[in-house]
Amino acid sequence: MAHDYLIETYATERIKVLGVWSMFRDEDLSWRPPDPLKRGRSVLEQMVHQCLSEDLWFKKMFGIELAASPLPAREDRSGFIRTYAAASEDRLKRLRAMPPAWWDEETAFFEVRRVRAWIMVRRLLHTSHHRGQLTAYLRALGRELHSTYGPTSDTGGLTALGATTVYAHESIEELLEAEANGKSKRPLPGPPQDKPYTERP
Repeated sequence: MAHDYLIETYATERIKVLGVWSMFRDEDLSWRPPDPLKRGRSVLEQMVHQCLSEDLWFKKMFGIELAASPLPAREDRSGFIRTYAAASEDRLKRLRAMPPAWWDEETAFFEVRRVRAWIMVRRLLHTSHHRGQLTAYLRALGRELHSTYGPTSDTGGLTALGATTVYAHESIEELLEAEANGKSKRPLPGPPQDKPYTERP
């Protein structure tokens, strides 16, 4: 169908969000970018924002309301991972059930009106923006980074020099099982020893 690409993109965004969240530790949740005015969200506040913002957009703009709370009862890393995984899976199922014409209908987007396909693109960009902030947080915390789109310095550096994509987990099901049973993420090769991992070394 004409809008399947939006549904499938949302499906892949779910695992990217959860993959990044899984790279944090519980002791990281209170960390925020250094700033005397505390203008940047903490890791916990970023997770709260993702859950509440997505819940609000889907309710108000897509008419998709879930019975469960968008926030976990226990606000730790695993709680956010499980809660967002379940909520986003439910939303994904409902999106897949919508008729093609639904995507081309106009609805309220804050102060203006837009078709739902356009709004979904904006939702995906919004999520990607905040996930990018969190990967910067991970670097500031000195954490290793698995792939979200392609190679990172911890997966070998640059694609042009043979670096590979290494996801922490291949699926959300695998990620949730690993979280529940204390299983490790896929091993990382680490930064290249004899090659640059930036285009401008």
